[in-house]
Amino acid sequence: MTSKPAAALSAAIHGHNPLGASADDANKSKPKPNLPPKVDIPVPSAADHASAPKTPADEAIDFFESAPLPGDAPIQVYELKLEEDGGPNKSRAYTRLPPPYRPYILRVTLDAGTPPCKNGVFKTNFPLDGGKFDRSKFVERKLPSIFSKPIQIDLPISHAGAFVYWIEYDAPGKSSTRVKGREGYFNVDPILTVRKRKPILSDDLKALSPSAGGGAITTEDIKIPMDGLAVLTAVSKWMGSLTEWAPHLREASERGYNMIHWTPLQQRGESKSPYSIADQLGFDEELFEEAWKGTKEEGVKRVAQMMKTAKEEYGLLSLIDVVLNHTANNSPWLVDHPEAGYSPYNTPHLAPALELDDAIMDFSEKVGERGLPTTVTTEEDLKSLIDALKEDIKALDLWQYYVIDVISEKEAVKAVLASGIPAPWDGPAVAGKSVVELALILKESGKIDNFAAFSKRFCTTVDPAVGASLASAAFVELKDADALAEAWGRVLDVVNVDQYKEWEADTKVAIDNIFNRLKYTRWDSHGPKLGPITREVPLVDTYFTRLPPSETLPRSALCLANNGWIWDADPLQNFALRPSKAYLRREVIAWGDCVKLRYGDGPQSNPWLWEFMTAYVETLATMFDGFRIDNCHSTPLNIGVYLLDKARVINPNLYVAAELFTGSEETDLMFVSRLGINSLIREAYNGWDTKEFSRLLYRYGLGKPIGSMDAACLTSAADIPSPFAHGPSRPGIVTPLQGSVPHALLFDLTHDNETPLSKRSAEDALSTGALVAFTWAAIGSVKGFDDIYPKHLNIVSDSRKYEVVESGEYKGVAEVKRLLNHLHSEMVLDGFTEGHVHQENDYIVLHRVQPITQKGYLLVAHTAFSKGTKERGWVDPIKLRRTKAKFIYGASIDIPSYEIPVDTTTLLGLPSTLKHITDFVPKEGVEGDEPFTEIVVPDTFPPGSIMVFETQMQGIDPTLDDFCKVGVDEAFGDLDFVDLNVLLHRCDGEEKDATGGEVGAYNVPNHGNLVYCGLEGWMHPLRHIMKFNDLGHPLCGHLREGTWAMDYVYSRLERQAKTFPHLAKPAAWFKERFDKIKATVPSFLRPKYFAIVIFEGYKAARRTVMEQCSEFVSNGHSFTQDLALTSVQMYGLVQSASLDPGNPVPSLAAGLPHFASSWARTWGRDVFISLRGLFLTTGNYDAAKKHILAFCSTLKHGLIPNLLDSIRNPRYNSRDSPWWMLQNIQDYVTMVPDGINILAEPVKRRFPLDDTWIPWNDPQAYSYSSTVAEVIQEILQRHALGINFREHNAGPNLDMQMKDEGFNIEIHVDWTTGIIYGGSPHNCGTWMDKMGESTKAGTKGVPGTPRDGAPIEITGLLKSTLRWVDELASKGQFPFKGVEAQIDGKLRLVTYKEWSDLLQASFEKHYYVPLDPADDAKYEVNPALINRRGIYKDVYGTPKDREWSDYQLRCNFPIAMTVAPELFDPEHALGALKVADEVLRAPLGMKTLDSADAQYRGNYDNSNDSHDAAIAKGLNYHQGPEWGWPLGYFLRAYLHFERVQNKDVTDALHRLHAALLVPRKSIQDDPWAGLPELTNENGSYCHDSCRTQAWSSSTLLDFLEDVHQLQKS
Repeated sequence: MTSKPAAALSAAIHGHNPLGASADDANKSKPKPNLPPKVDIPVPSAADHASAPKTPADEAIDFFESAPLPGDAPIQVYELKLEEDGGPNKSRAYTRLPPPYRPYILRVTLDAGTPPCKNGVFKTNFPLDGGKFDRSKFVERKLPSIFSKPIQIDLPISHAGAFVYWIEYDAPGKSSTRVKGREGYFNVDPILTVRKRKPILSDDLKALSPSAGGGAITTEDIKIPMDGLAVLTAVSKWMGSLTEWAPHLREASERGYNMIHWTPLQQRGESKSPYSIADQLGFDEELFEEAWKGTKEEGVKRVAQMMKTAKEEYGLLSLIDVVLNHTANNSPWLVDHPEAGYSPYNTPHLAPALELDDAIMDFSEKVGERGLPTTVTTEEDLKSLIDALKEDIKALDLWQYYVIDVISEKEAVKAVLASGIPAPWDGPAVAGKSVVELALILKESGKIDNFAAFSKRFCTTVDPAVGASLASAAFVELKDADALAEAWGRVLDVVNVDQYKEWEADTKVAIDNIFNRLKYTRWDSHGPKLGPITREVPLVDTYFTRLPPSETLPRSALCLANNGWIWDADPLQNFALRPSKAYLRREVIAWGDCVKLRYGDGPQSNPWLWEFMTAYVETLATMFDGFRIDNCHSTPLNIGVYLLDKARVINPNLYVAAELFTGSEETDLMFVSRLGINSLIREAYNGWDTKEFSRLLYRYGLGKPIGSMDAACLTSAADIPSPFAHGPSRPGIVTPLQGSVPHALLFDLTHDNETPLSKRSAEDALSTGALVAFTWAAIGSVKGFDDIYPKHLNIVSDSRKYEVVESGEYKGVAEVKRLLNHLHSEMVLDGFTEGHVHQENDYIVLHRVQPITQKGYLLVAHTAFSKGTKERGWVDPIKLRRTKAKFIYGASIDIPSYEIPVDTTTLLGLPSTLKHITDFVPKEGVEGDEPFTEIVVPDTFPPGSIMVFETQMQGIDPTLDDFCKVGVDEAFGDLDFVDLNVLLHRCDGEEKDATGGEVGAYNVPNHGNLVYCGLEGWMHPLRHIMKFNDLGHPLCGHLREGTWAMDYVYSRLERQAKTFPHLAKPAAWFKERFDKIKATVPSFLRPKYFAIVIFEGYKAARRTVMEQCSEFVSNGHSFTQDLALTSVQMYGLVQSASLDPGNPVPSLAAGLPHFASSWARTWGRDVFISLRGLFLTTGNYDAAKKHILAFCSTLKHGLIPNLLDSIRNPRYNSRDSPWWMLQNIQDYVTMVPDGINILAEPVKRRFPLDDTWIPWNDPQAYSYSSTVAEVIQEILQRHALGINFREHNAGPNLDMQMKDEGFNIEIHVDWTTGIIYGGSPHNCGTWMDKMGESTKAGTKGVPGTPRDGAPIEITGLLKSTLRWVDELASKGQFPFKGVEAQIDGKLRLVTYKEWSDLLQASFEKHYYVPLDPADDAKYEVNPALINRRGIYKDVYGTPKDREWSDYQLRCNFPIAMTVAPELFDPEHALGALKVADEVLRAPLGMKTLDSADAQYRGNYDNSNDSHDAAIAKGLNYHQGPEWGWPLGYFLRAYLHFERVQNKDVTDALHRLHAALLVPRKSIQDDPWAGLPELTNENGSYCHDSCRTQAWSSSTLLDFLEDVHQLQKS
């Protein structure tokens, strides 16, 4: 085997002098026994480790199936919400869960109706059903196909580990394909048990010495979270043999460490690096005293006993470095198992790399003989060596590994041609192509064998039969075999051109890398400056370990690739495998003492190696509490997962830490989640200045910011059923999960990095060590940091020993570390979870606080990034509001000299003295009415100095959190829907209207106006703040500055309590809580308590709404309830709009903010499109009835007004509004208990029967009454006889845009079909009512969408009404039988049934556009105007000059399908709906016009006053923009006709619910908490749209209620 080169060249990774390593080795007097050549792999037996009769998963089943005991704490539930595709969002892809000291539940939730609910199966390898964990064994839970409630999968968490989950479900549509959702990962922290320690501080806050019992170890065990770990790295060779360890363990324990990180303790290889392990199953001989002659197995037992002693007597857990990637170059088992490494024999592409490495070794051996410099002293030496090496490399002819041997290939092709006619060419046409084109075709065909294989010289070939076929097909003019072979040679020459270029490029890179490595190792001032070049210490690192010759194996099998690392390499790619050429290009910074291990794809690839390394990790897992994975980023994931799983079988609570150098947080997460890495090692000395250092402290060690809200606000109590089939329910606490970042093990300095003196200053050890100890993270250090070693120690060559000091004696900063390490663990155990980091100039202040008791510890640290200064620097006085501070400890450090002490046997730090600060008394004062404590840094406080204080907030009631929550349901219990509108909502316009302009929306500086004055306005920013603890949000800053927001919340309610007396209790509830907060809480905590109060109030208000709603809403999912809340949002009392002209009464707003008040608030059409969903499905029957009666009172001309204007100046220009009202009266009768009674309800009429216009307060107004039934009849009768009138006050005063002709209203019935016609080219009497306004574009007075004729939705609404009143009349529940109509010049009675039958008989013929042109004769169609077939006309009977508009595909026909499905042929209907689904359905609604239509303009901008007539002043309002409310009717119609066609509509329900994914997210995320009126093309934002529109939410409630009823039935 290789002898000394590996020892010398281990410097490549370890940064040590290899000559020193060799010298150190030579100086060893202790004899080295020969290691056995073979290794027996032990198989762990049951006796090796205790085996419980039940697994933790089994015990969890027992726990949840057993009855809870009195006094049991609530079950903790962590809720992980998945996205609509069944996977976690990016921030939740990795979730870290706490140790399961007691079983708890991970609840995975999924919104109802999302795609994964379709035959969904939840899969996880967590052992839900008990038994042992097996990574490849997956447990399944079938998801219920429900659409009304969220789906929950409860996982009982009972043991640590790394687990994966996903959901599989049916693909959308009829496909049989299964979809696998995105994977998510959850890692459960291990349960770490350690000896309890006594407090480090006395009652008077003095640090207790070891002799006084400070931090003393007890016999009691405690469970310590990972954040409580204080880790000390120890190098065993510097501690001596095991018999000499006790003083070192005692010292580590006294210094407050509770875990020792051991560099590898296994038998070291010849380099003596602990990371170059020769025998993974035996411990290093130097751990044992020289006279000890025990066996390897006895050595294992001695080490195990030492770890047990460290844990039980000194309170020290053990963390061992585990090396999985490589083995020592002199590992004896490599001789028997060379297949464990990468060689040209098993990895053929390494062959040229080995040739190159051999050449370098030979060159190194003969440098002197060739007259070249053996030692590099000048740049000229570098140049001469590289120039000579270039010639040697050139002589290797490595190009032969790249290219095709053209001569031999030509001969082979000639032989094929000579033997007969070649097979036909089976590739693309090649005749007449140039040789360049032919070469490209050949490459792309994949017919070149061993291309870029590099396995041997001229390994790349082409089957001669293929060559003959291609040449014959390409060179048709050539018949001679010689000529064809020559032509073939020219093609291969072209192929070789790029291969020669690749060889040249690779050679250049290799030479450059050799030069750079040579320069660094032998000439650079910061390099190791190696000595003479020899074969033992070659020119550069050797890339291969050369095993002794074998009788049975070729040399290529015995030359094994050494491991190493590559700058900016992809950690997921193995650089020893193709296509990597890292070894050939000399890109690897090689570790000459380490052979890279070749595991392959799995145990089957290299059984012995997998078995051997499994035994290695299992042995370690029996005796160590944790693993630190060395070189983790280069550990293939499959290997790490497998071996860690094996280790966790032995020790389920194995703690795993690792350093990752992936350069990518995403890749870090991949390693962490797959391997179950518990902590990533971070280092404070990576901060290059104070600002960056403070950022690292914040990112890795803050915990939660002081005043965090998530725990106080987002957790909720719930009754938790057993996650198993049996077992009782238990009270629980549900905490939502927001995803995790990898936990940090934050070292002040790691063992393989430069010292404080080298990187900053020696004095900085004090301040940095203190700051790290104050973090909420596992912390780590090295003895050399505590003792202030001046230089980084050579772990290979330095043979000195650690200094041993007496108990109570300290070196360097050890005294401070002792205090703060103990304090660190105490703070974690006592829950000081919140922190604050403040950086100012060279100062960093770190404050830790216990959020319940508000006790804290504060550290002031003056960092020392620069050497030589003793200045105090500047930091503002530290003001702690409503908080007292007591001085605990303070010190600076005096280091008189940076001269390195000389000692050949003992490792010593720089001589130093801690200068203690004594009797420091913080100042106290009062600012305004708020007391404070102020810490002013002393005048003498040089860099490196620290001060530590205990803090305690004063005056804060420990029960304040509870006080902020109690009594809320009682205070809110009497509120009705209108009260709740004030409490929850009210936009700026509504509030100003209701208060005479005195109160409007609250303005948060640097944020803007809240959209609502009520609680929903505050909740939008608070949701973000609470979720992410974003205390930097402008609202938090505003709350810290003053209490104005608190005053606003309750004062606006107090102001309106006169009008809404029930608001007095909520106002008082808010005031009582805010008064206490103002009186007792410091300003920095105001955001937290404001959020608690507002959120509790909001939740109570929401509960109050739900309690008054229908069962459909109260038991529905969150989307249903969010939609239902828009009924409260839209229904309220303002002064300027009412359903009563004489008194303000609550009314429904069409949308916000544009339709908040005055004449624009309440519209007849909008009310009755919205009424069913917002009032009837939610159970607010009273509001529905009031709106019906109010509009019935306004009947005039057989119409109801569209613009109500408080019934004072209603406008009658809407042809569809009365039909929407009649539909809603029908819905009311059908849905409301005893709803039919409304038909007899008397209504006072606003206008006389002769339709004379009179003011609302005229004596004739309201002078007679009609019943609702009579109003219905009047509407039908007026339409039957025809309606013809001119609007009252016609002209510019009524409508400044409309032309004079537009004020003329005409409606009539065609009694041959029963269809109602109306409108004209000059008005727009349906919901598509945009009137042109642009003089510039010539569209003023021109309707954008006149729809004159018979709009399909009016026909459908008419049919629905006729069917309904006929049914009532036949039962004697309606006082009329039909209408009088003038038919053929005679007035006669037309029964409702007759009219209905006319419509039924004529509808399909007049509205359907047949799919097959052959059927055109059966329908009233003009084939010349048909653009799409298989649809329904939007209008029938448009005048001939615009007849084409009948055939436009719009979103109105599903309305008719929903209200009168009997009109439609089911097959035609479903076909038309499928067209609409494909063409019209949009993310948040329905396109108002087919995008293929020439008139389509999808983006609405009302401010655009261009010359483009199609869009000027928003004329395209309904010519493509995507409106929300038609979506509900589309979904309802689709569901109905799917039910008609198919008995099982499960698939349809899944598809239809998928259409709700975007609206669901929109209503959750939008500050207006509603759905918009419309969006522009493809769901893009429309500035002119209302942000929340009544009917947009209403019709989706209609659909969801249909689904609810379907599932109930």
